Amino acid sequence: MDPTGPVAETQLHHFGVIIAIMMLVLVPIFIAIPIILIRYRRGGKGAYTPKWEFNSVVETIIWGFPVVIVAFLGIALWNYTFKLDPYRPLGDDPLEVEVVMLDWKFLFLYPQQGIATVDYLAIPEGRAVSLRLTSGTVMQSFIIPQLAGQIYAMAGMQTKLNILADTKGHYIGRNTQYNGNGFASQSFTTAVVTSDEFNAWAEAQRAAGNPLDWEAYVALAQPSITYEPAFYSAFEPGLFDRVIASFAPDMVNAAHGHGEAHGQGEAHGHGAAHGTDTAERAPHPHSHTGMQP
Repeated sequence: MDPTGPVAETQLHHFGVIIAIMMLVLVPIFIAIPIILIRYRRGGKGAYTPKWEFNSVVETIIWGFPVVIVAFLGIALWNYTFKLDPYRPLGDDPLEVEVVMLDWKFLFLYPQQGIATVDYLAIPEGRAVSLRLTSGTVMQSFIIPQLAGQIYAMAGMQTKLNILADTKGHYIGRNTQYNGNGFASQSFTTAVVTSDEFNAWAEAQRAAGNPLDWEAYVALAQPSITYEPAFYSAFEPGLFDRVIASFAPDMVNAAHGHGEAHGQGEAHGHGAAHGTDTAERAPHPHSHTGMQP
């Protein structure tokens, strides 16, 4: 109810439109019910017509009004579906972030800056952000309520989400798909900062000297709850695609093709440039396929 970006603002407006349309159904019902009860009670003034079968006015209202309501709801849904398409870019030169959802934490990879974080997403104020998402475990659902809607991520596949924040601050994001004991604690902080603050933060992370390679990722992917964010000065090139390929090698190229079908082919060139030959031979970070006990 307190949006801080164009996507969340549009979603709130959509909810308002739905509520307004549904009021056209609910208000007449709550007005008509007491009128009918009073008029047709024992001793009321309503005419007793036990053989009544048809009335064109009543039939027109009963069938016509719902048709109009459904038409308005359908038109609104159609318009907002395209307007809120998670694959639709929100600006030129977006910040690219790759998201790997784990048990019970979030790994954020910044291919343009060459850094990585756990449970901490920093983005510049007023700049479009393009997220590529996958899961390193069971199916999960990503959401930052004040910035963007909910979208699912699955192992061996990728999806996209575009967001833009127009107000500085800290916002909570989380997984909304139950995935075991740590589900309630799986959240992250989204820090919206100025462009200069973001560049300075990224530079400081690069100087920290704590890289993330595949072996470190395998250890990170083990089910655990993190209570403090973690930061990495670098990460293995192609790590995001390697995570996908560790579950489904053939899905790497298919995932890129899915994005291109949405007009986002340029956003996937990073993974293609790294290739997938080594990724196809990568071991699974962990082999479970069901929910964590």
